[in-house]
Amino acid sequence: MTGVRGFFHPKTGSGRSSLVPSPPWHYSGDLLTVEYRTDPARVAELLPAPLELADEDPGAVALIWADWQSCSSSREELLDPVRSQYKECFAVVRCKFEGVTYSRCVYIWVDKDFAIARGLHQGYPKKLGSIHQTRPHPYGPAPRIEAGAVFGATLAAADRRLAEAVVTLREPSDGNGFVNGHPMAHHRWLPSIDGKGLALDELIATGAESADLGPAWSGDADLTLFEAPTEELARLEIHEIIGAYYRQVGVTWNGGTVLATGTTTAAD
Repeated sequence: MTGVRGFFHPKTGSGRSSLVPSPPWHYSGDLLTVEYRTDPARVAELLPAPLELADEDPGAVALIWADWQSCSSSREELLDPVRSQYKECFAVVRCKFEGVTYSRCVYIWVDKDFAIARGLHQGYPKKLGSIHQTRPHPYGPAPRIEAGAVFGATLAAADRRLAEAVVTLREPSDGNGFVNGHPMAHHRWLPSIDGKGLALDELIATGAESADLGPAWSGDADLTLFEAPTEELARLEIHEIIGAYYRQVGVTWNGGTVLATGTTTAAD
């Protein structure tokens, strides 16, 4: 019997219909980041055991908008832009496992199906959303990447607005924040088909294999979160804005490592 091919569903004889190709995956994008502090208890309720709150600044959150072009190693998707371009907005906190500090994406929305498929593999809890951010441009009314430039960003899902931000660039920066500055500690979960526990239960560490980072800018931000019937982003309520950042980046992702298995209890 002939086998089927493809990194992800649907698998076929040729593998051409697979929703995503096999890694490595390459990304070029514009990141708009707002960091703020919330109640650490609200972060803790999103950390399943054995993860714990970070020792330093445990209530710190980064809400990040990203406008991406992505591709496989063939780069062919870049010449078929519908297969490469997508936008996302994600909330990142920090946590601790066996004494090591990690970043963790606790909420994320994307606007393409292939991005959701990659998230299932990587342990990102991706959902469909509507994400928009101001794009810089050297001509016309769009902002340049310079002091005083103003960028807006919005996030919505299921017809409800979840977040909006306005960022005003102030000066060059050494980086684009600290919350998303560690390897990611994510869970890969898949319920068993017989309803008895999990068929897949991995705590993994993952991150960029390599990065090509553009100049970073810091600035000031206004950020608002909104309640919605099927979303809980607003529970990470804003107590204090830490800072805002803009940066263009290129990254390559090529797998991760398993930190632990079977850590999820029946109550989870």
